[in-house]
Amino acid sequence: MARPDKAAAVAELTDQFRNSSAAVLTEYRGLTVAQLKQLRRSLGENAQYAVVKNTLTKIAANEAGITTLDDLFNGPTAVAFVTGDPVESAKGLRDFAKDNPNLVIKGGVLDGKVMSADEIKKLADLESREVLLAKLAGAFKGKQTQTAQLFQALPSKLVRTVDALRAKQDEQGGAE
Repeated sequence: MARPDKAAAVAELTDQFRNSSAAVLTEYRGLTVAQLKQLRRSLGENAQYAVVKNTLTKIAANEAGITTLDDLFNGPTAVAFVTGDPVESAKGLRDFAKDNPNLVIKGGVLDGKVMSADEIKKLADLESREVLLAKLAGAFKGKQTQTAQLFQALPSKLVRTVDALRAKQDEQGGAE
């Protein structure tokens, strides 16, 4: 029979896996407490970084429906549970790992899809959600401006063509 404290820990981890848009597994061997505190700050407000027990976390992940991470639960493991923009947290992990080579990104899961360490690093290279939305809005605005100019150009071109035809008819009528 499982101890109540372990059952509660598994239940909490299961909820975190289910409620997170992403979870990134890391190895933190060799990092100091001050460095871990700095790492937590670099992840942003929408991520929680927790040092976990491999066995309990593996059980929790399996209960949450994530069975493909089992190979990553070896050695000292910590999980970054991301509830907001996963790009921001991936950038925080990548940048921290550049300055602190003791942090090793093992892999993770994003919206139910398993990601390797390389894929997480590629995710970090993306621009944030806000920047992408701003670019999309700018593109839409540009297309609207082009469309408005097109619709404005058609009537003015028609008027110029009609004027040219009228002038041509006047010339032909005056020549007779």
